[in-house]
Amino acid sequence: MVRVHPEFLAPQRLPNRTLGDGLWKQRFKEINHFEEFLVENGFEIVKIYLNISKEEQCRRQLARIENPEKNWKFNPGDIEERKYWDEYLNAYEDVFRHTSTKEAPWYIVPADEKWFARFVVATIISKKLIEMDPQFPVVGEKEKQAMLDCRVGLINECDKIDK
Repeated sequence: MVRVHPEFLAPQRLPNRTLGDGLWKQRFKEINHFEEFLVENGFEIVKIYLNISKEEQCRRQLARIENPEKNWKFNPGDIEERKYWDEYLNAYEDVFRHTSTKEAPWYIVPADEKWFARFVVATIISKKLIEMDPQFPVVGEKEKQAMLDCRVGLINECDKIDK
């Protein structure tokens, strides 16, 4: 949002040296470094952007107004922000271009059709989980013996409670 409304930067009280033309370049660099740090420390990163067209967003906003069960989702501020659609698209494209890396790529998912977006997101996540091959930790013999020792104490405690 601050890319489209730079006036929102002022309340952040950023140091003057960080402002200006290099601000976004620096932020993108910091994002990439942070994500690289996470990956190097064993975290997997999946970044998904649900791309909704302006027309579909319009239909969804109308549905929020017209359907009482969806009224709670409506925010008049969203309608005001539609005036800046192209500026937001440019800002998003800049983010994708500068922060999609081999370690942490962006997946841009067409989301006008919810069923399709859900299918694609589920596919992305399931492929990542298959790639990760998560396993339960293996319990060693020493830990198994400690559990067995605890088991005896717990059985005795439970017997006393039941009586």
